[in-house]
Amino acid sequence: MKKSNLALAIAAVFAVPSVASAQSTTTETEATPEPERIQVVGSRLSVRTATETSSPVDIITGEDLMAAGFTETARALQYAIPSFNFPSSSITDGSDAVRPASLRGLSPDHTLVLVNGKRRHTSALVHLNGTTGRGSSNADLNAIPISAIKRIEVLRDGAAAQYGSDAIAGVINIVLKDNTEGGSAAVSLGQTYEGDGEQLKLQGSMGINLFDQGGLTLSFEYHSKNRTNRAGIDPRQQYPLLEDGSLDPREETFDRQSHHVGDAEVSNSALFFNTFYEIGDGELYGFGGWSARVSESGAFYRRALDPRNLEEVYPDGFLPILAPETNDASVNFGYRFGLSDWFADASIGYGESEFIYKLENSLNASLGPDSPTEFDAGTLVANEFTANFELSRFIPFVNYSELSLTLGASYRENAYRIYAGDEESYIDGEFDGRPAGSQGFTGFRPDSEVRESRSNRGLYVDVENQLTDDFQWGAAVRFENYSDFGSNTSWKLSGRYALTDSLSVRATANTGFRAPSVQQLYFTNISTLFVNRDGELVPEQSGTFNNISNVARELEIGNLRPEESQSVSAGVVWSGTNGLSLTVDAYQIEIDDRIILSSALIPSDSEAVADALAAAGADNARFFVNAVDTTTRGVDVVLAQNFDLGAYGRLRGQVAYGYNETEIDRVQLPAILDGLEDRLFDNVERTRMTRSVPRNTGTISFNHRLNDWTTHLAFSYFGEYTLENNQGVQTSFSGKWITDLSVQYQISDRLVAKVGAQNLFDVYPDKQRPENQFNGIFLYPNTNAPFGFNGGYYYARLSYVF
Repeated sequence: MKKSNLALAIAAVFAVPSVASAQSTTTETEATPEPERIQVVGSRLSVRTATETSSPVDIITGEDLMAAGFTETARALQYAIPSFNFPSSSITDGSDAVRPASLRGLSPDHTLVLVNGKRRHTSALVHLNGTTGRGSSNADLNAIPISAIKRIEVLRDGAAAQYGSDAIAGVINIVLKDNTEGGSAAVSLGQTYEGDGEQLKLQGSMGINLFDQGGLTLSFEYHSKNRTNRAGIDPRQQYPLLEDGSLDPREETFDRQSHHVGDAEVSNSALFFNTFYEIGDGELYGFGGWSARVSESGAFYRRALDPRNLEEVYPDGFLPILAPETNDASVNFGYRFGLSDWFADASIGYGESEFIYKLENSLNASLGPDSPTEFDAGTLVANEFTANFELSRFIPFVNYSELSLTLGASYRENAYRIYAGDEESYIDGEFDGRPAGSQGFTGFRPDSEVRESRSNRGLYVDVENQLTDDFQWGAAVRFENYSDFGSNTSWKLSGRYALTDSLSVRATANTGFRAPSVQQLYFTNISTLFVNRDGELVPEQSGTFNNISNVARELEIGNLRPEESQSVSAGVVWSGTNGLSLTVDAYQIEIDDRIILSSALIPSDSEAVADALAAAGADNARFFVNAVDTTTRGVDVVLAQNFDLGAYGRLRGQVAYGYNETEIDRVQLPAILDGLEDRLFDNVERTRMTRSVPRNTGTISFNHRLNDWTTHLAFSYFGEYTLENNQGVQTSFSGKWITDLSVQYQISDRLVAKVGAQNLFDVYPDKQRPENQFNGIFLYPNTNAPFGFNGGYYYARLSYVF
């Protein structure tokens, strides 16, 4: 770590006191209760606070998520956990609707998401454009409404041995509300300082008692958000010259803020449930939910004089609108029961993500003036079925302690489907030599259709033991066998030792893996072009080819292999008698054979490539390939405390800081592609993998309660990050502080009003260099802006508790 970064970490540690624990915040007039003991992700032992665990765990309550008034689950988590990254993007096709999120600067698919401790399915979307995590698919956290969440547990440590594939960077466990009575309802309104991005959010949750034998909690949410637009003025000529060579008079009246560079327009609805019911000596449980989202975002504007436009249809040009429909559904059921001396848990679950590409205000110019202007460009579907059976018990162990032993078996099946779009979305109508396909996103062709699946079976053993009052240790081993690439075994060791009543040290070591996702195995998007070869039209294919295609075989890409990791972490924990807590955890994560989405190969790259493409009937190709080894190092710091200010109320404060840095150790491609490393994994992608996420992030937050008033104040720091353009020019964007402030008033026992501002001082990212602004239109970085580029936002919220 550089000295400047170390100095920033030390400064953050001593900046301000606060508290981080598993217990919920109490009101100013209540007595502080004995903290509830809960079981948190990464451990089978129950704990009272996050500082009792042998691995670093953050526990964010539902109240914490709503403190700053964020309307998206992933955005609220970003401001609560500095090591969690959720950048904003615009004009990135489907990624405008389902944005990538990541932990510890790694890929979005290196973080496993659980709901109530059970695996959550991932999105069907593959991030194809210039966002963080290009080529990955991640669980859509925004499909889970904040109104349904009791707390979120973030395990910042590798956990593949405990939970299976994907848990290289860590695990996010979303615990749903489980109250059996009462509930709440709320309405929120807000807009940006610029006057756009208006939002309306209706949400509620209620608990129902089931005959004193169980409960059912229902949560709903409706969220409507108008678009924001920070595009610059387009200075270019828009219309063809008149016959006399002069400019068209319409140049003077044309609205030159023609592009849409900002947040998409979104309408999202969600309904979740969580239930349990005592049957015999056991408990039947179930949970799940449904969400449906429609978003609208812009592509590049087609000027009236653009050959992709037809003036008969759009005399002033047009902005293609990508309007995908995103549907997520999941359901899990299980039964917990006693079995002799064991505690058993049997469960099944199913989750599905559907991403329907639709376009509005578009055009297939090759069909001429009769072209449709709206298209169904195809559908992606990813689903996951899981079945688990787990046995656990405590066994007498040495030194009169007890050993927590867990044995488990799992089965999982993942499937992926691609459905072709309307014929008009991809066909070449050969009108006047105009380009084929729907503008903004070309539809999936029938030869891109996919219907594939794979399965895996797993066995695991997990043990934990509080050997003495001072020493706790744990170990886990997991074996998994996949139908497509074979088997993998991973392990984890962890320990925590109390040096004094206040000071403890902890450490972990583990191996991990991430199986290639079905999206990476089978995603295909091929366009067929007819090329004149010696006077004869010959069909050639271009696009993204999966690894079972003829192109991949001719290029000797081989089957995708799992990414494998080796991780170590070490930390210190301070728990003061006055409620002060401090955790400092350093880590190193080495990942071998990371999967990338390559750049496109063309015949001129090499003779071998030209022969392979010709044999496969392709003129260019990109694909997924195991190509990169990396090492990520970092440190996470959390300092927290509660203050009793007497007549001035109670103050809760927290400081959190995260530093991470990723280095590329090796790039290795198949032998036929020797010498093409810089073509397939160029500096743009290297910079995106290592520098597009801020290395330094942090938050300083305060919650103050006095009688009926509650004030939340937070300062969030997003450090410097770097992007590179296709001309090899790197641009570094400086770090910024973002301030959030809200004030809440308890009108009555049941009614609460809140007003607040996010990004109170209207901070924007640095502007891009002029050469990267595309004629002054893209003023701000539109693919990896850590805190967006909307500026300030103010809101009001009214909630009712019953």
